Amino acid sequence: MTAEHNKLAVLTSRVRLEERLLLAELRRRDIEFDQVDVRKFTVQLNNQERLRLPYAGALSREISHTRNYYACRLLEHAGVPVVNSSGVIGVCGDKLLTTLALRDGGLPTIRALVGLTPEPVLDELDDFGYPAVVKPLTGSWGRLAARMHDHEQAEALLEHRAALSGPQHQITFVQEYVDKPDRDIKAYVFGGEVIGAIYKVQHEHWRTNTAMGGRAERCPLNDDLVKLLQDTAQAIGEGVLGIDVIEDRDGRMFVNEVNHTPEFHGAIEVLGVDLVGAYVDYVLGQLKLWGDR
Repeated sequence: MTAEHNKLAVLTSRVRLEERLLLAELRRRDIEFDQVDVRKFTVQLNNQERLRLPYAGALSREISHTRNYYACRLLEHAGVPVVNSSGVIGVCGDKLLTTLALRDGGLPTIRALVGLTPEPVLDELDDFGYPAVVKPLTGSWGRLAARMHDHEQAEALLEHRAALSGPQHQITFVQEYVDKPDRDIKAYVFGGEVIGAIYKVQHEHWRTNTAMGGRAERCPLNDDLVKLLQDTAQAIGEGVLGIDVIEDRDGRMFVNEVNHTPEFHGAIEVLGVDLVGAYVDYVLGQLKLWGDR
């Protein structure tokens, strides 16, 4: 492989603390890379010509699910391995597909109701039970998720969803509301290895996202939690994963969501492990291009 094809592509658009830390770690290790703004990424697909890109591998940190998926698919088409792969991104970026993969893997998931349009979901919610949470299929930070306490509130929320443009907004994904002890678990699993876990604690809101003011605390790892996380990673696929677990008041654990571009700004202060270094170790090891750095 020529030197010009021994670069790492780092896919980004919005550069957050996580991306800045990862880029700094790559520089510290003298890894040659190009920071590729996915919003400006173009390729030409010419007949009978193999797509060639000047990269030996890619690390994707693009926050848009759609841009992320298609950029990684184009790179893979050109023979460039990507962490995470487009397959993992495709599953994790869609909450319904994530739930189906978890169920196929025998993982405990939150009871859900799905409709391909909002209207029939409203008809079934009285039987399904309240409170319930309606979520968009794609998206992070709890945006557009809403808790419904009764039929009247559900009618208003689902009427709003029905008016949204785009066919994906019509797919209506509802989960049972789990009464939990003011916290969720966020765990970091790299290629099946559990790096660590935190509690996302929020006393003033039912959503515990750290982006919404939730506080991070270290979550101790026990055998049951580690097995649940490793089984989840196996069901989703090889990659860098942020796994959200919800406990109910009786201590039962349910896998809620899996993030393929995990944030860790709250975790690095409390975990006591080099999360950024472990992230880069895993990426370089998976791409098998730079060896130990």
